[in-house]
Amino acid sequence: MTIRTVATQPIAGQKPGTSGLRKKTPVFMGHHYLENFVQSIFDVVGAQGKTFVLGGDGRYFNDRAAQVILRMAAANGAARVIVGQGAILSTPAASHLIRLNRTDGGIIMSASHNPGGPDEDFGVKFNMPNGGPAPEAVTEAMFKRTTEITEYKVVEAQDVDLSRVGRTSLAGMVVDVVDPVADYAALMEGLFDFGAIRAMFAGGFRMRMDSMCAVTGPYAVEILENRLGAARGTCVNAVPLPDFGGMHPDPNPTWAKALMDEMFGADAPDFGAASDGDGDRNMVVGRGIYVSPSDSLAVLAANAHLAPGYARGLKGVARSMPTSAAADRVAEALGIASYETPTGWKFFGNLLDAGRATICGEESFGTGSDHVREKDGLWAVLLWLNILAVRKQTVAEILAEHWAKFGRNYYSRHDFEAIATDKADAMMGALRAALPGLKGQVVEGMAIAGADDFAYTDPVDGSVSTKQGVRVMFADGSRFVLRLSGTGTEGATLRMYLERYAAGPGGLDLDPQQALAPVIRAAMGIARVAEFTGRTAPDVVT
Repeated sequence: MTIRTVATQPIAGQKPGTSGLRKKTPVFMGHHYLENFVQSIFDVVGAQGKTFVLGGDGRYFNDRAAQVILRMAAANGAARVIVGQGAILSTPAASHLIRLNRTDGGIIMSASHNPGGPDEDFGVKFNMPNGGPAPEAVTEAMFKRTTEITEYKVVEAQDVDLSRVGRTSLAGMVVDVVDPVADYAALMEGLFDFGAIRAMFAGGFRMRMDSMCAVTGPYAVEILENRLGAARGTCVNAVPLPDFGGMHPDPNPTWAKALMDEMFGADAPDFGAASDGDGDRNMVVGRGIYVSPSDSLAVLAANAHLAPGYARGLKGVARSMPTSAAADRVAEALGIASYETPTGWKFFGNLLDAGRATICGEESFGTGSDHVREKDGLWAVLLWLNILAVRKQTVAEILAEHWAKFGRNYYSRHDFEAIATDKADAMMGALRAALPGLKGQVVEGMAIAGADDFAYTDPVDGSVSTKQGVRVMFADGSRFVLRLSGTGTEGATLRMYLERYAAGPGGLDLDPQQALAPVIRAAMGIARVAEFTGRTAPDVVT
């Protein structure tokens, strides 16, 4: 086997977003594209003598990209790569393997909840030795390297057999092919009361777990059906497919409609859940009741002590800025710290590493804890099951008691997808320019108490992140937030986050869209969404 040095030149647009570099699959398959970015990763973090984890969500091009990355790792002097069988690893499982094996980081091939297929999306990101996504300073260095790269290194060799668990070598580099599920399942068994959950299923408890033809399928079958005794067929769409079976693997009421229909049907199971493309997001639904991600985070924080892994209580709770303040109210009642960070799981890493937070969450269907350094969809589902098994109540009963105690933060996110980037930028620019004059205005009967462009100073390392989303706060505790998402691959996605607080005891059982109607109208008007984008209604409502 020989190491070949290939001449190349910079390719525009290789700037990682909040979760790595994401583009259409044909772009990644283009001449030198994947190689340039991977070489830039190795140039920044170093590869000589190091050990990495490698895996992905199984989407189209996952298998071929894995072989390229392995050959490049060997050419750059890596000592060992731990790769999931079939080049498959859920993102939380990859994070766990990085931490368990104390490796020097990992490369994850995924575009998360984005569609997969020959003409759909692909992505690559680097996770640090703590198991979490690379921080902005590292991704900026990678991007800078992509703008000046002149060559990359690759070993000329046959494909590595990734179909069987075992050890092999590639140009002197050790390649360990591992069962992608085993270590993760063992971790879950150590955190949760599998005996109590198993007894609940044995007593007739029914659920539907929709893995949306994505990576969580094998994990869900092994844990829920094989280890916990859920009925065969509990896990649906459980075989990962390169195009996710034509599904959009984003677990929300719009894209997981089949799950929602069943959970609101005549013979609904007790509990429903869905996960996304790479296994880091979750949606949970009770019989006849949807649980918003913000409410889910708050309920999990309030009840985490019921699971063995969290019996000693929480050190703190962290949420992304667009997420509702429901978790803050729980933290205050528990007498623990609460943190508000920008969007992006990497911002939780310092808090988790420093022991300041135990559970974190974001409104985009992501929750997790300090067991890994990524959000973890199946973890959230298992914690919900643990809570249900101990409390012996329905999801609806648990939510009703939670709102009666803490009040209800009515919450919704409206997504306006694939907007022309220049129009989205113009709208946000005009909104930012208008911020100083908003305070004191009365809109839809609500007085504006303040407006800003959220900035965050990390309490651990002092780093500062600015322009993280425009917030408009009303005197009654309502608010809306607007930001452009960094997870899409086409145009811009405008995310509008809407929140209104009801202290109770009355007004806790309204339809969220009804309760939020004045805030929705205010947001559309103040931001002049229709004027700038031509859109009068969102594409997705969650």
